[in-house]
Amino acid sequence: MSLRLRVQGRIGQHTLLLTTAAVSMTGWTVHAVALHRQLAAAKRDPLTGLLRRDAYTARARRLLSRHGDKVTVVMVDADHFKQINDGLGHEAGDIVLASIAARLTAWAGPRAAIGRLGGDEFAVVLELKANHRAQRLEQLVRMLHTPVTLDDGRTVNVAASVGAAAPDMVGSRDLTVLQRAADASLYDGKHSGRAVLATAQHVTVASINGRRAGRPGTSVWGRAA
Repeated sequence: MSLRLRVQGRIGQHTLLLTTAAVSMTGWTVHAVALHRQLAAAKRDPLTGLLRRDAYTARARRLLSRHGDKVTVVMVDADHFKQINDGLGHEAGDIVLASIAARLTAWAGPRAAIGRLGGDEFAVVLELKANHRAQRLEQLVRMLHTPVTLDDGRTVNVAASVGAAAPDMVGSRDLTVLQRAADASLYDGKHSGRAVLATAQHVTVASINGRRAGRPGTSVWGRAA
C-alpha cells in the first residue's frame, strides 16, 4: 500500500471515530435536554404553570435566606370558586385559575416564588419594601377583582382574598410561620375585597378545620368582593 493510501486510510478512520463520537454526544445532549425539560415540568403545575408546592417552598426559602426582612409572603384564596365550577363548569373554573396565576405572575415579577398550593390556593414570596407594601397589595387586589373572559365570550366576575406577612411585622423569617400568619390574616378579610397585613398576633391563631381563625390585623384598602 502506498504512503498516500495509508494516510487516507488513517484519516478515514479518524474521521469515522470523530463522527461516531459526535453522534454519541449529540444523542446524550438530546437526552439531557429532554430530561431537563421533564424535571422542569415536574416542578410546574400543568394547569397554571406555577411552581408546585415543593418547588415553590425551596425557592421561597432561598429568597428568605438571601433577602430577609425585605421579603413579603402573600397568600391568595379565590372567593366563591365552587360556585363558578358548579354554575359554569370545570372548564370555566380552570380558565379562572389560570387567569389568577397569570395575574400573580404579572404582579410579582420573574424573581418571585409563585406557587399553586392546591385547589384555588396560591402563595407568593417576593421582595417588597415596607414603604411600598400597602400600595402593591392594593394593586394586587384590583388585578384579582378584574372579570375573566371565557373562550365563548362570557365574562365571569371573580374575586380573591389576600393575606400578607412580613418578617418585620411578624417577628420571624421562617417560611412556615410567615405563611401561617398570612393565612390567618387572609381569613380576617375573607370575602371583604381587601388585603390584610398580619401582625405578630396572627402567628398564634389556632387552627379550625385546617384553616386559621382570624384576629384583627392591619387592613389594606381594597374593593368590595
